[in-house]
Amino acid sequence: MYLCACKNYTYMSKPTLFVLAAGMGSRYGGLKQLDGLGPSGETIMDYSIYDAIRAGFGKVVFVIRESFVDDFEKVVLSKFKDKIPCEICFQSIDKIPGNYPINPKREKPWGTNHAVLMGKDMIHEPFAVINADDFYGKESFEVLADFLNSVQGKQNQYCMVGYRVGNTLSESGAVSRGVCEYNAEGYLTNITERTHIEDQGGKIVYTDENGKDVILPFNTLVSMNMWGFTPDYFTYSEEIFHTFLKEHSEDLKSEYYIPTAVNTLIAEGKVTCKVLDTTASWFGVTYAEDRPQVVMKINELVRKGVYPEKLF
Repeated sequence: MYLCACKNYTYMSKPTLFVLAAGMGSRYGGLKQLDGLGPSGETIMDYSIYDAIRAGFGKVVFVIRESFVDDFEKVVLSKFKDKIPCEICFQSIDKIPGNYPINPKREKPWGTNHAVLMGKDMIHEPFAVINADDFYGKESFEVLADFLNSVQGKQNQYCMVGYRVGNTLSESGAVSRGVCEYNAEGYLTNITERTHIEDQGGKIVYTDENGKDVILPFNTLVSMNMWGFTPDYFTYSEEIFHTFLKEHSEDLKSEYYIPTAVNTLIAEGKVTCKVLDTTASWFGVTYAEDRPQVVMKINELVRKGVYPEKLF
């Protein structure tokens, strides 16, 4: 564990931000979490941390691969000294509950919800989960912090920030998104992963399980892996992971995703998950070709005064 030497912080009553930063980003071609995209070399993570601090989060926990801990401490954590407490945990293939056999040829860990479980001994308050390489926007952290503050001391009350699918597309290729279904009260009922989503002549289209093109309205809410949980989520997740491993521990590529656990808990009636609607535009570097557009969008936000030219 790494702890930033930060002064004069009382954060136990504030929500924690949990940043998933263990992925390599194979389509992007490198450690995109450490790529300097802002005018002063800021990473996308830097903007997320900046937004989280001003929204009132009290601590940041990063889950990374142990093999790049030195670069991470030097490039990322050094910026946050005296700004916000930071801790690190590590995701690896062998960090699983129980004594399940693992295929020795498996190369990658077990997915996003496996990554979340790595933080169970560090987080004891309501917490948010985000991807390190996604730009979520100032407003999203504000609504997320408000929700998490409202569930302090409570259980089984989760949330997800829902983005309009038309605000999440890449100009460089098709994307996959978790399409949300929710009831009249705004609570999530199901997330369905849809693949090969792209703009085709002004229409947003995805390819369904039968290989047919289906149109998605622009305002369809999708998950960009921006969640809020009360800490009981760790216990539930570990229980569901046991079931997953009984069936998949020897697979080469099966992964345990956050929507898998959330869908299960909702279907069993154990939790609620409020969908927090936002008109913010998500962007990220899914493909290497996305980089110039991301740099341009960040510079435009700086020009508008949303962010300073130098964050930290």
